[in-house]
Amino acid sequence: MRDPDTGPDSAPSDGAVLPEMPETPAEREARKLIKRQRRNLRKAEAEGFMAGICAMLRPGDLALDCGANMGVVTTQLARSGADVIAYEPDPFAFSHLDDRFSCHDTVTLVNAALGTHEGTVQLMRAENFEANPEGASVKSTILDGGRAIDQASAIDVTLLDFPALVAQLVAERGEIAFVKMDIEGAEGVVLRDSAQLIASYKPVMVIESATTSEYNEVAA
Repeated sequence: MRDPDTGPDSAPSDGAVLPEMPETPAEREARKLIKRQRRNLRKAEAEGFMAGICAMLRPGDLALDCGANMGVVTTQLARSGADVIAYEPDPFAFSHLDDRFSCHDTVTLVNAALGTHEGTVQLMRAENFEANPEGASVKSTILDGGRAIDQASAIDVTLLDFPALVAQLVAERGEIAFVKMDIEGAEGVVLRDSAQLIASYKPVMVIESATTSEYNEVAA
């Protein structure tokens, strides 16, 4: 007879270890629901945060969308009236940006990846890119070692020197009001080489970091 004070995950009194119980269908659905709710909450928080930033931007301000993908953030920034430069290396995603903004006077599109020097770099896509290019293009990266990334089908793309680019824009415009950066893990390297310049004019920045180590690198 089970001891009523012993929980389902506790070891029995003789020291034997109980086997883990398999997840039931109900538990699996509950876990998926919780995960979905958390994802929706993060999305709502991000959208609210971006709405607040866009409310502060004014016509003539300069905003950079680094890793624009299909243009969700680019659209929000453009609605503010600010001048927007959107950088996107994946040709598939860039074609959607071009369809969407090619006639927009305040949006400049640049089909290139961002790094710490100029040249050419290989862009790797997700393994499921062919099956779902719109959803998978967000994972396109210039960094090796990503999970579920197809390195064998990498394509060459233009690489721009972000620190030099920022210096040039500041010289031309005086300041940059806002920078959003989501470049699939390369944020830390790029920002580290731009730290002194960024500190000198202090734009509002939104930086994507997928892991604690990436966050610590960016925050440093």
